[in-house]
Amino acid sequence: MAGGKIRREKLQRGSGATAASNPHFQGGIPFHKSKGQHILKNPLLVDSIIQKSGIKSTDVILEIGPGTGNLTKKLLEAGKSVIAVELDPRMVLELQRRFQGTPYSSRLKVIQGDVLKCDLPYFDICVANIPYQISSPLTFKLLSHRPLFRCAVIMFQREFAMRLVAQPGDTLYCRLSVNTQLLARVNHLLKVGRNNFRPPPKVDSSVVRIEPRKPLPPVNFKEWDGLVRICFNRKNKTLGSLFRQKTVLSLLEKNYKTLQALQLTSEDFSDDKEMAECVSALGDTLGDLSMDADEGKDDDEDMEMDDGETKTSDFKHKVLGVLKLGGFEEKRASKLSQADFMHLLSLFNKAGIHFS
Repeated sequence: MAGGKIRREKLQRGSGATAASNPHFQGGIPFHKSKGQHILKNPLLVDSIIQKSGIKSTDVILEIGPGTGNLTKKLLEAGKSVIAVELDPRMVLELQRRFQGTPYSSRLKVIQGDVLKCDLPYFDICVANIPYQISSPLTFKLLSHRPLFRCAVIMFQREFAMRLVAQPGDTLYCRLSVNTQLLARVNHLLKVGRNNFRPPPKVDSSVVRIEPRKPLPPVNFKEWDGLVRICFNRKNKTLGSLFRQKTVLSLLEKNYKTLQALQLTSEDFSDDKEMAECVSALGDTLGDLSMDADEGKDDDEDMEMDDGETKTSDFKHKVLGVLKLGGFEEKRASKLSQADFMHLLSLFNKAGIHFS
């Protein structure tokens, strides 16, 4: 959460034990690190974030986790209005007190609640220092928001930020990288040391700019996510090896037979609401910093399909034939670009093989 420094007050008699047990107890409000309450205290850094955000005087700005309002004040100075979403009622009260009776009061709307559960109103730009434990679901909630906003400038834990911007071949390149970059242009703006916060977190941070793609790429996101999940299950194994696994072939063959029986193809999206739901689902089970699985799996999952059964063998050859056609059999997910995944998905779909 981003916010301002609460003025230090002399602790009244009898409160010494509280102060001693919580060194981040200020002005009657203790900051909870477990809730991601790390207050951005460096005014020069706040100014830099504002400058890099490119805020227009006509912008409606969304801020998530405003805390006590240090960043909020700068946002109000730069834009038309600010919508601040804050979970902690103590911080909501402090924020309201800070701007009560000022010219900014009428331009600030505070929503008390969980940003992941509440409906977000219209906004032009999002600028926020968020609790890091909600990084992944929040990113995809924002990217599923309609109408699309111009950009989001967000403070993330540094490793998560570097995954967002990672390119094919980078160590941190993963399903999070691929899914985010499918939906948005992502740029790293600046690194932020842990000592810029009160209380200081255990990790460094980075500010990232996320700009939604307009229009979105012409892809069925359910299909896309199904393919990418398989490919990044073992991102450093060859695709030929991955698609020989029993579990993968069984799943694809089941989809293949179902669609053939119904004489259907993969469905397009019927409306914007369905598309938004599918976009949001791309962030499901990603985990903020969970590594893509390259180890720890049961040996059973790695077993290749036996060619003993003719029908199963025919489908296996069909799948491997698609990989050979596109030259993907010896390639690895860790090295594939957005265009590569798009091409691979189209080849599978043309062969009647679907992932949802």
